[in-house]
Amino acid sequence: MSGADTVAKSGFSESEQRAIDTIRTLAIDAVQKANSGHAGAPMGLAPVAYTLWNRYLRYDPANPHWPNRDRFVLSCGHASMLLYGLLHLARVAEKDGGNSPAVGLDDIKNFRQLDSRTPGHPEYHFTTGVETTTGPLGQGVANSVGMAIGGRFLEKRLNKPDLPLYDFDVYALCSDGDLMEGVAAEAASIAGHLRLSNLCWIYDDNTVTIEGHTELAFSEEVATRFLAYGWQVLRVADANDAHAIASALDTFKVSHDRPTLIVVKSVIGYGAPTKQNTSKAHSDALGEEEVRGTKRFYGWPEDAQFLVPDGVYDTFADGIGKRGAALFAEWQRLLAKAKAADATHAEELEAFLEGRLPEGWDKDIPVFPADAKGLATRESSGKVLNAIAPHVPFMLGGSADLAPSNKTALTFEGAGSLTPLNPGGRNVHFGVREHAMGSIVNGLGLVGLRAYGATFLVFADYMRPPIRLASLMELPVFHVFTHDSIGVGEDGPTHQPVEQLLSLRCIPGLVTLRPADANEVAEAYRVIFSLKNQPAVLALSRQPLPTFDRTVFASASGVAKGGYVLAGGEDTPEVILIASGSEVQLCVDAYEALKAEGVKARVVSMPSWDLFERQTEAYRHTVLPPDVLARVAVEQGSVIGWDRYAGSSGAIIGMSTFGASAPIKDLQKKFGFSAEKVLEAARDQIERHKK
Repeated sequence: MSGADTVAKSGFSESEQRAIDTIRTLAIDAVQKANSGHAGAPMGLAPVAYTLWNRYLRYDPANPHWPNRDRFVLSCGHASMLLYGLLHLARVAEKDGGNSPAVGLDDIKNFRQLDSRTPGHPEYHFTTGVETTTGPLGQGVANSVGMAIGGRFLEKRLNKPDLPLYDFDVYALCSDGDLMEGVAAEAASIAGHLRLSNLCWIYDDNTVTIEGHTELAFSEEVATRFLAYGWQVLRVADANDAHAIASALDTFKVSHDRPTLIVVKSVIGYGAPTKQNTSKAHSDALGEEEVRGTKRFYGWPEDAQFLVPDGVYDTFADGIGKRGAALFAEWQRLLAKAKAADATHAEELEAFLEGRLPEGWDKDIPVFPADAKGLATRESSGKVLNAIAPHVPFMLGGSADLAPSNKTALTFEGAGSLTPLNPGGRNVHFGVREHAMGSIVNGLGLVGLRAYGATFLVFADYMRPPIRLASLMELPVFHVFTHDSIGVGEDGPTHQPVEQLLSLRCIPGLVTLRPADANEVAEAYRVIFSLKNQPAVLALSRQPLPTFDRTVFASASGVAKGGYVLAGGEDTPEVILIASGSEVQLCVDAYEALKAEGVKARVVSMPSWDLFERQTEAYRHTVLPPDVLARVAVEQGSVIGWDRYAGSSGAIIGMSTFGASAPIKDLQKKFGFSAEKVLEAARDQIERHKK
């Protein structure tokens, strides 16, 4: 603020008001030019966002990936021009120490156009300064809870006395739509339980959604609900009141025992401000006359487009620019001091900052001996997870109240539970909140942690949006899904996944693994931890599966290629038996019977379609020779997609209905999952293709 500035009744100086109106008019012009998008929320919230960014946010525009920066999440992603305007005016750099802007004026002019840096909803990894991909309402605020949990975890694990390397806050700007979503309610509940005092949601209470006024479907008292969650609730009666906004943010900064919700009353900005028209609150553009009228109201040149008046860039440079640079320089000093003080701590810091695994992280992964009785793959998973976790200090996660069933509890000494009083615990108790668990895991991944969640495979349906977004954001998080088939038994079809594997395999970039025995589980974890920019899911059995004798059968290291020849690789086969998970044993039993009859058969274990499809055609043909048409594919799930490997004339033994409630042996008999059925199909295939 210059000395010549006068402060308006709102509490903003002339230069600040000019900056606020620049945010607004950039949004108006971008939406109008694109004839698509939403200018209303950026217009209404510009004073709030300006105050947060230019007066409070701990963020260095020249170093946007600074690990201890405050996180700003625009959960109402449809208001993306608000964020793009801020990134542009604050001159956020495309990369740390770089000179190229993350969002230039030309990018704003190309709002929502092909390959521009300003897509319709903010996309992580695509536009620097975007902390998470938001679009589906509720996901952003739920991500922010994971970020806040991660921030407290890093404080506990990496800070030393007088060396506060990590103490960032997390701000999320959310809408009525966000708070209607169930995922937001779950996330708010766990945030209150954990007393995340580094978390602040700013709720734009403008009472407008796409269909019209919120009274059509939303009449609850939001503030009372959040008080019941254990949050601090503050109110700002007018989004244009600089003093009230600052007072609320000041109160949040000095609160240390709970998260904060700031309820801001705003008028969504559409049309001439004197003629509010909420019925068209989500139309693509205002129209030329309304654009002129709105600019006239702001005292703006009516025909100017994408105007950034003199002094606006300086206003941001004098605020967030100077403050952020000083804070970043101080953090660098603390980091150097911390590294010099303790070599072991320095190595841990470097490993985390570089996102690399410590040396020897996998040295204790067990090799499981051959065992006809074997282990459920959920059991072997628990053993492998606990062999890895002590060597990967930045891995944490947990289950949606099913850790004893999922076998995901970390039991080594010092693991502990993550609680309000122990934010450094490695076991996260998500409670029965599958929706929020996936989103919180993404938030943990967004601050650089190796995070995982767990539940039954059938409940992956509850988590599809965050799993999909993890893949879109290229986050190396993972989920452990147990009870992976109709082998669940007496719990019946509500708990027996049939279509879930197919659903997960459909998500681009997601690595889906269904291992066949304990050693395939071990190799699956090696695959998961080698991933740098992809999420993964494990589908694991409830029932025991034999552990194959790897002196007789091929090495489980073939898991890394997605599919491999488990048995019968010596000769060109007469028939190929293909399966994943528990059904591989059925194929092995049928193979042994065929071998005894003098038939050249082959067993292919196919734990991951995704990984197999990445292999060279030559490799895939060595596993599945294209001239061998006699094939049988077996999986206790949907048959859709298996024709890719069985071929158009091959046999597929799978599920085309839901399951049933019965003991597992009765279910397998009813639905045809037996070695005898596989053998029968194999013989039929041989005969058919001989003809």
